Amino acid sequence: MPAIRQLLTGSCLLWALGAPSLLGQSAKSAVDGGRNVYNSSCAGCHGLDGRGGDKGINIATSATIKSFSDAQLLGIVSNGVPGTGMPAFHSMGDNQIRAVVSYLRTMQGKVGSRTLPGDAKRGREVFFGKGACSSCHTISGEGGFTGPDLSAYASGFSVQAIRDEVTKTKRRPSEGYRVAVLTLPNGDRLEGLIRNEDNFSLQFQTKDGAFYLLQKSDLQGLDRLETSWMPTDYTERLSESELNDLISYLMTVAPAGKPVKPHDQKDD
Repeated sequence: MPAIRQLLTGSCLLWALGAPSLLGQSAKSAVDGGRNVYNSSCAGCHGLDGRGGDKGINIATSATIKSFSDAQLLGIVSNGVPGTGMPAFHSMGDNQIRAVVSYLRTMQGKVGSRTLPGDAKRGREVFFGKGACSSCHTISGEGGFTGPDLSAYASGFSVQAIRDEVTKTKRRPSEGYRVAVLTLPNGDRLEGLIRNEDNFSLQFQTKDGAFYLLQKSDLQGLDRLETSWMPTDYTERLSESELNDLISYLMTVAPAGKPVKPHDQKDD
């Protein structure tokens, strides 16, 4: 599997799974069971949203990963990929592997049509108002700049996957969004995001949008914070209805390849 080996070198691919409701399991039981297994065994490398990090690659939106057959993915998870960071999960068992594959396919957007859980118009008000999402994130050119652009975020994920990402209480920022506090040569301290760095320098951005290109040797201190500017209290900040509306707004603005139905329209 040279193509798979090349893609996975240095990662642990368990997020490369994903397969739509496999092998006779009901959709709900497969997704629920797969989510639990994934969160405990896979998210550490590939992130809860499957978009990777410093330990694992993005397997949620990668076209190459999506093109793998269910049989290939089952084999990768069970046997690993020699010469890469992807271990074998023989102990997981066939049922758990199948469940994870089913869950991950939903995360890749291979779930057919999606039904909105709430009202997208009210969700826009939450995004730009009570939720304060726009203070960091941009949608269709509107909003802040310290967080990722969410214009296309919801195009590849199920409703539950989006909800999990919004409401999770432990976050590990991806590259380009790591928070740090710098102590400058004159003693002043700056808190912001390390946008890019090498062995000698770093690009740093503060909340007001200011950019700094600094030599590490000139700094009095560089404290990397194990935190994120993304709030972790959305289950308290927003009601269940408001969360549903926010998710619906994200799904509506995303240029999804999957049809989206209003929340009050039943499946045929």
